[in-house]
Amino acid sequence: MFENDYDAFAAAYDADNEINAWNAYYERPAILSLVGDVTGLRVLDAGCGGGAHAAALLDRGAILTGIDSSAGLLEIAQRRLEERARLLLADLNEPLPFDDGAFDLILASLVMHYLPDWALPLSEFNRLLSQGGRLVFSTHHPFMDHHLAGRDNYFETYSFTETWQRGGKDIAMRFWHRPLHAMFDALQSAGFQIDILSEPQPDPRARDRFPEAYQSLTTKPRFLFFSAVKA
Repeated sequence: MFENDYDAFAAAYDADNEINAWNAYYERPAILSLVGDVTGLRVLDAGCGGGAHAAALLDRGAILTGIDSSAGLLEIAQRRLEERARLLLADLNEPLPFDDGAFDLILASLVMHYLPDWALPLSEFNRLLSQGGRLVFSTHHPFMDHHLAGRDNYFETYSFTETWQRGGKDIAMRFWHRPLHAMFDALQSAGFQIDILSEPQPDPRARDRFPEAYQSLTTKPRFLFFSAVKA
């Protein structure tokens, strides 16, 4: 079975994530804005990577736990966060090692498109949230990844691969496309009520720093952002 091996290029991935247009000037500011005030909230950063979002949430007063399936990225997060957060190795395709209602907010940044089935992770997120708790996540926009995949049927759920260049290496990455209605159906089936669906614009500072990326991000779908409440 093909698995994305983030450990093979963790340092290069994290360094690029810190400064590139897609993450630093688009996804990260957008999702942190959607999260809003986290002072005193118990937050699970699901797919925390090298800890960039976690650091911002901690600075805003969150009580943070981070999980990721990459030991290499967790090591980077551990160094960055300096024991301010609890960090655990965990796989979103499996049940998570936390009690019911353990969190007030779950953040899942650009992780859902790696998962072949949303039923278990969303069910687990619902279980882990307190009543009225929120799930905030970003994922590939289905119009974007269907175009990238070059497939004929948008309405299928299917996997596809893309080659990334990181640290002087070509890395094959696998993602899962699912149509928009499948995302809504999965959230509703797991007991969530969607309160916000967002297609944000990038940080205006990207216009001068990354003009080509800025043009792309302001004219083509890239990521899709959800806020959903535990019903």
